[in-house]
Amino acid sequence: MSTVVVILIIVVAALVAFFLIRTAAAKKRTQQTARLQTDAKRDDAVHHREQAERSRTDAAVAEERAKRQQAEAELHEQRANAREREVGDN
Repeated sequence: MSTVVVILIIVVAALVAFFLIRTAAAKKRTQQTARLQTDAKRDDAVHHREQAERSRTDAAVAEERAKRQQAEAELHEQRANAREREVGDN
């Protein structure tokens, strides 16, 4: 009977060890997954910030281009007025 008890204790201890190891491995995988998800979210945030900065830069360039075109249009308008005055004086 004592041999059966020893074998039973060994089997139960092995099963407990197996489940503890399995639980620890599952917890480690869960933590790795959480870490990867956090890293992915951080990378996504960085990407969106970079896109926002590019958009702001593009908008600033477009605004500057529009100002130059407006100034050029006003210059052409002034020249047209000057030419019309020259023609009107003759």
